[in-house]
Amino acid sequence: MGVQRAQAQNQAADLPDGFGVAVVREDGKWRCSALRSSALTSLTDAETELRELRCAGAVFGLLDVDDEFFVIVRPAPGGARLFLSDATAAVDYDIARQVLEKLDSETDPDDLEDEDPFEEGDLGVLSDIGLSEGVLSIIISDDDYADEQLSRIAQEMGFGDEMSAFLDKLDR
Repeated sequence: MGVQRAQAQNQAADLPDGFGVAVVREDGKWRCSALRSSALTSLTDAETELRELRCAGAVFGLLDVDDEFFVIVRPAPGGARLFLSDATAAVDYDIARQVLEKLDSETDPDDLEDEDPFEEGDLGVLSDIGLSEGVLSIIISDDDYADEQLSRIAQEMGFGDEMSAFLDKLDR
């Protein structure tokens, strides 16, 4: 086996299960498309890929990491707006740690080992396009898996059918 192939297999082994979806609303229609798998391990990759989507309407990313937690990434001129459903995930996941760092959170990932899950970031990240802070708060307070929570977000915002079709393509 070549060195490159061995490195590729090691990188694949480091990738968490889950999915990244870019959600775009343009001309009153929602569209969902896959983000590259690197979006699940690199916040920079997720932000870059979302910014590259040329769209006059709303653009944001939903990242399901191992069905344990999710991240909402919404590119903005001054830097991405972010929401992390479980800050304690930063103990085990680089992407959660990167979100906390980007948020300039006072939360130290090394102190989270024995903490109960809690959210971090902008609860209002999608409030101007159909998901109020209160509804997002209710969704994350339920003890559902991250993919179920993201499906509920999609239903609340009006792109549930598009999200279901996207997940069906992923065979989830």
